[in-house]
Amino acid sequence: MSVDAIYKDIETRMKKAVENFKTEISRLRTGRATPAILDGVRVEYYGAQVPLNQVANIAIPDASLIVIQPWDKTIIGEIERAIKKSGLGLNPQSDGNVIRLPIPPLSDERRRELVKIVKKFAEDARIAVRNIRRDGMEKVKRMEKDKEISEDERKRAEEKIQEITDKYIDEINKILDSKEREILEE
Repeated sequence: MSVDAIYKDIETRMKKAVENFKTEISRLRTGRATPAILDGVRVEYYGAQVPLNQVANIAIPDASLIVIQPWDKTIIGEIERAIKKSGLGLNPQSDGNVIRLPIPPLSDERRRELVKIVKKFAEDARIAVRNIRRDGMEKVKRMEKDKEISEDERKRAEEKIQEITDKYIDEINKILDSKEREILEE
């Protein structure tokens, strides 16, 4: 394995860690309507558990409302049950054609709780990135030990790996700050 291959590998793995972090926090209900809130909701449809977005259109007419329009009207009841069981704390309202999901405003206590959760997700993502850095550093040291690269090349490689790590840690921190502001604004 070459040093460049190590860079590519850690870059790819760190990108995945950041994407996982984004996915985790997108599922949190922040008091603002977003289709991502419903990503984990699965609906019973012809005997199979299907993601909600595969059986209905999901629209956001305003910041405090999600409108779900199923393609097959017969599953409205199933969609309502799935949303109630999802643990999102949302109360679906149906008129037989569409389901409206009002997003209630968050209490100050719930906002603080959400910020703690987001910070934990961010820390988990940073830990994942640091573990990937450690793997890369170990591979470079092993290459030096096996006489595949010189000591100077190892030092340059370690600096480059640290640069890549800093870039992704910084990205995680920016996402965290943005999500924190979103949660705390009324």
